[in-house]
Amino acid sequence: MRMMTDDQELARAAAAGDGAAFASLLDRHYDRLFALCFRLTGARSEAEDLTQDICLALPAKLAGFSGRAKVTTWLYRVAVNAAHDRRRKRARYAKATEGWGDWETRRTADNAEAAAQIDWLHRAMTALPDALRDTLALTLDDVTHAEAAEILGVSEGTISWRISEAKKALRALRETEDRI
Repeated sequence: MRMMTDDQELARAAAAGDGAAFASLLDRHYDRLFALCFRLTGARSEAEDLTQDICLALPAKLAGFSGRAKVTTWLYRVAVNAAHDRRRKRARYAKATEGWGDWETRRTADNAEAAAQIDWLHRAMTALPDALRDTLALTLDDVTHAEAAEILGVSEGTISWRISEAKKALRALRETEDRI
């Protein structure tokens, strides 16, 4: 019986909630719809996804089918619009993520450079005399000069002098390493 029914009647019945009419309509046009989606996307997997998306949206879209155009014409319009929507969505996503890879690459490089500098500092500090190393270790942990002086039992002036001496020693070590 459904084979004798024309597309217009099937579309109206499907829009009214007739599942068998909807299944018949899809059965008649699925292959052509898929072929169009393949031509619109150029890739089988994309065409499969697009066709499935269209099939899922069709029950709601059929409510807007007026019957002024052939069902195939209307269905193709739905497919073209869906393909355009998908392309726009991808373009927005690409634009939104543009530069993200560059930013991430720079961030990773900056983190690696900072980690290398910290590693160098930790290794270089082992070459310092104990008093300079202890003072520098405290002040690198955001301990004030006054607090470091109290902890080490020396004056604040001594802390400042030790930091200055530690910086000189580290700078000399770096220059020696750079020449090698």
